[in-house]
Amino acid sequence: MTGLPRGTGQPACRIWIIATGLALLAGGGAAADRLVVDEGAPLVIHLGAAALLYTHIAGGAIGLLAGAAAILTPKGRPLHRAAGRIFFYAMFASFLVAAVVAPFLEAGQRPNTIAGILSLYLLLTSWLAARSNGAATGRREAVSAIIALLVAGGGVWFMIEASQAASGTIGQTPPEAFIVFTAFGLAGAAGDLGMMLRRRMTGPARIVRHLWRMCAALFIAAGSFFLGQEQLLPDAIRGTVWQFAPVFFPLAAIAVWSVLARLPRRPRASVRPAAD
Repeated sequence: MTGLPRGTGQPACRIWIIATGLALLAGGGAAADRLVVDEGAPLVIHLGAAALLYTHIAGGAIGLLAGAAAILTPKGRPLHRAAGRIFFYAMFASFLVAAVVAPFLEAGQRPNTIAGILSLYLLLTSWLAARSNGAATGRREAVSAIIALLVAGGGVWFMIEASQAASGTIGQTPPEAFIVFTAFGLAGAAGDLGMMLRRRMTGPARIVRHLWRMCAALFIAAGSFFLGQEQLLPDAIRGTVWQFAPVFFPLAAIAVWSVLARLPRRPRASVRPAAD
């Protein structure tokens, strides 16, 4: 998923501003465990809620397909780069909506805010790794490490809260599910601190940083749909390998590409001009 376009800061900023504004419009009337509004709410509230809902769904669906394509296509080729761009923009929009809207929903949706922040953290730091090209690191990684540690702490907090709840869950989410927050948060913080100590991000370290974070973001998105919204799946898929394979495929990709990225590359054979 390398090769994201340079100069994407402005489009990403526009997406952030638009999604945040829509979230504030829809937040006042949002209710229940999904994004709905009261029938008597103003038209702008209904339009804002609908825009957020369809942005989240469409971004997630497109991102899942583009992420799988980016993993399976040859790295560095035009198709891979195009898939990476689509994955970044689609998932950025979907994750941002999830993180911003969740606090306005009923109790039980708080973990979705942390999940959205974690996913955005993984997505953006992976994008920055692809663009860094060996640039010196420091303050940016310090901020990233703080965010990752806060996410890890949130995972621990939710595990404790869920285990102490009468239902044993938070919004039907068991404590074990929050291990993902803690594990990815700690792994991300360790990587950020390692970059700070090395001061530079080059070679296989940069590639692995990019790949595992993108794949981790794809894992969260796939798990949110195939496991968190399994009621939307056909009965023939539920409980079969076709439900779980898309979720664990990104984790397998992390293991494979972490090894392949560190293997020495074979030098390309040079073609000598024919002798006169």
